[in-house]
Amino acid sequence: MNNPSAGPSSKTKVGSSQSSETSFKRKRGVFQKDLQHMMYGFGDDPNPFPETVALVEDIVVEYVTDMVHKAQDIASKRGKLLTEDFLFLIRKDLPKLNRCTELLSMNEELKQARKAFEVDEEKLASTE
Repeated sequence: MNNPSAGPSSKTKVGSSQSSETSFKRKRGVFQKDLQHMMYGFGDDPNPFPETVALVEDIVVEYVTDMVHKAQDIASKRGKLLTEDFLFLIRKDLPKLNRCTELLSMNEELKQARKAFEVDEEKLASTE
């Protein structure tokens, strides 16, 4: 009996996100393959129902859009959107904050490694 009561409420939620989706004219299914792989990685079926993937995509897009709008509101005082604005928004969610800072530091390390590799490659090309 829980499933029928959960079904209409989730359908209502999907319908409300679809109405906001039409105002943004977003392409559906852009993240479908990535979400299927992520869902499988978190214990779902290797081939989840398309409706489930569409619902998860709607939720993710709505969350990201909401975060971007909030970050833009914070950054409007400065006039420039920075990564620190997003870190400020998630400051109370420590697992998210720690993961974001870890990914940002890894990104910096990768940038430095690429830069060092390009410099070494240029030196080799100039000596030959």
